Amino acid sequence: MEEGVDVIGLIDGYFETTAAVWHKEILHALSSGVRVFGAASIGALRAAECAVFGMKGIGAIFEAYAAGRIEDDAEVALLHAPRELGYAPLSEPLVNVRATLDRLLRDGSIDGNQFQRLTEAASSIFYKERTWRAILVAALRSSDERAHIGGLVRSFRVDQKAIDAMALMRAVELADDARLTEAPGWEFSHTSYFGMLATQG
Repeated sequence: MEEGVDVIGLIDGYFETTAAVWHKEILHALSSGVRVFGAASIGALRAAECAVFGMKGIGAIFEAYAAGRIEDDAEVALLHAPRELGYAPLSEPLVNVRATLDRLLRDGSIDGNQFQRLTEAASSIFYKERTWRAILVAALRSSDERAHIGGLVRSFRVDQKAIDAMALMRAVELADDARLTEAPGWEFSHTSYFGMLATQG
């Protein structure tokens, strides 16, 4: 970290099979004057957690975490295909479901009762199994209603994670490519465990 990049943008990461980005890594970067931005997925979550130390959050998902409207990691989690298949998404993250339903409610395409049933159904489904088909089946008894709202989702689905990720990319591109020279106002504490992990690369 003493030599290297001056700006970091954190968007997403693996769950379960690989360790997520550690808070200590972010604090180390910030203490070295690196500008660190986060958005969309674990980037938004970490930005909300590390904002007090100088990490900059971008986008609606960060704002929801920062305001406490959402808290769980599972809000941004999804199942995806392996690298060989381009990591194609196989389930729908809850933040995208919420954004899509908010849009349909604002437009008057669904009513408050439908919004509540769909939101509750989506929240109750395990993230690896959360698809729009599963949500519609769990929330709506009428096949006609499922077909109607399914069509609305296909036409007006909001990919909030992608929107916020693009906003982060723009912020990183516009950021000064130089380290901050002012002291952060707090002191980074090295530990033997962190040092061991850092030397392992």
